[in-house]
Amino acid sequence: MNDVSISETPLRTTFRIKLNGKTVSIVTVGQAYRFLTTLSSIEWMEFRSLHVDAISLLQGAADNAMLTVPATNAVRALFVNAKLL
Repeated sequence: MNDVSISETPLRTTFRIKLNGKTVSIVTVGQAYRFLTTLSSIEWMEFRSLHVDAISLLQGAADNAMLTVPATNAVRALFVNAKLL
């Protein structure tokens, strides 16, 4: 897929994150990709390795739905380490 951010491929779970007092739900590969790429790279600097892995796996999952499990796990690991979950 050329544009990962529009992918409607569902993740294996729904992530609910509190951001600026509002709950944001992340359900699809595209939503997760947009969330991870919209924030500045400075925001993810502490978790750079996990961030790079999650982005890479989301790009793969946009092309191949079989990769949603590892992509979901990578996003979960990033969110847990960043204390977003």
